[in-house]
Amino acid sequence: MSEGNSSGTSRREFLKNTSRIAVASAVASAAAPHVHAAEDNTIKVALIGCGGRGTGAAANALSVNQGPMKLVAMADVFENRLNGSYNNIKNRHRDKVDVPDDRKFIGFDGYRKAMDCLKPGDVAIFATPLAFRWVHFRYAVEKGLNVFMEKPITADGPTSRRMLETAEQSVAKNLKVGVGLMSRHQRALQQLANRIHDGEIGDIVMMRAYRMSGPIGSCFSGKWPGNSSELLWQIQRFHSFIWASGGSFNDFMIHVIDHCCWMKDAWPVKAQALGGRHYRGDAVDQNFDSYSVEYTFADGTKLIADGRNVAGCTPIYKSYAHGTKGSAVVSNHGDCGAPSSIYTGQQPEGSTKTWQSEIPPGEGNPYDNEWNDLVDAIRNDNPFNEAERGIKASLTSSLGRAAAHCGQELTFDEMLNSDHEYAPDADKWTMDSPPPLKSDENGKYPIPMPGLTKKREY
Repeated sequence: MSEGNSSGTSRREFLKNTSRIAVASAVASAAAPHVHAAEDNTIKVALIGCGGRGTGAAANALSVNQGPMKLVAMADVFENRLNGSYNNIKNRHRDKVDVPDDRKFIGFDGYRKAMDCLKPGDVAIFATPLAFRWVHFRYAVEKGLNVFMEKPITADGPTSRRMLETAEQSVAKNLKVGVGLMSRHQRALQQLANRIHDGEIGDIVMMRAYRMSGPIGSCFSGKWPGNSSELLWQIQRFHSFIWASGGSFNDFMIHVIDHCCWMKDAWPVKAQALGGRHYRGDAVDQNFDSYSVEYTFADGTKLIADGRNVAGCTPIYKSYAHGTKGSAVVSNHGDCGAPSSIYTGQQPEGSTKTWQSEIPPGEGNPYDNEWNDLVDAIRNDNPFNEAERGIKASLTSSLGRAAAHCGQELTFDEMLNSDHEYAPDADKWTMDSPPPLKSDENGKYPIPMPGLTKKREY
């Protein structure tokens, strides 16, 4: 992993920028012009990226009961995916969808056309592969649009630094930005975070996060069939490629990593890790099947994050926090499953449970909660900008992945300041562009080789 600093950004400067963003947010909320939706009080929405998660995000947006909202534009590089998403959302929210054919945009420039259908104060949803996140976010901020963007946000240092700059601009413009790390809006975890931060389990000394299951999504891929665009094929199989998703570790582990860091109220300073590939045959993706990452925080606290995509193994999908006065089950199941609970000892079995979360009626779905919280901030002009935190969570996930892929202990500084950009010039791509990662004569792609590729992941 390169230690070069192409932007001159050190960790100290990064943290300084973080503080400046927080201060700017408070100033902006008091001094910046209010950014409202259209004059008829309808918040218009554009969906960029019409896969399953984008479709779900748009449906969640239209479920908010805080004044009128309407989906007015959609963009994707696959026409069938856009049309399928349109029909899905239309069937669920018929009166809130107004997307005629001339507001359905196909191609890499569709994001501009879709956002051009909005006015300042409306909302753009970004649910494409993460390589395009900085491109879309930059244009949204230029146009004065509020944003909801799916996780992960970045996979490398250059785009993380670019996104941090844009995040600061979004705060200065008083824009509201939501990030799809819905654990932060799960009421059970919010209650637990308050109790942990108040010292109920003492000082956290260790955390554990697990997402171990069989293969998920498109994490494993055979060879490109060669009968269509290789770039578009990689986008369809985005979990298989680090440039498109950050790889399986980022996309699948980021929720449990993020909410553990939230409990700690800090981000790790370094990581060391291991992982490997098993039973893979002719698979050509860039992922390991299993990862085990040890994150270290500034005070020495450890977070162990284990991920596995191997069929037939014991499934574990939970997270825990261990403190000097007791322990907590953070997520009881899944990314942020309730109930959260606190115990007197270091494991639930044999310990006394001293607290368990209770979710208020109507607030049990964190996907709906995050949209209710975002729209409430838009309508009432409350401070709300999750961009910088989402970038940190993405950097932390990338740090663990890169430590495993390189076989080296890596610092947060090294990840942030790396000069290896995985999808350069993503803002210039067309439907005829080659992929940023090309296959060799045998149809294989570069894969991580720990100990051999020490400075880069591939």
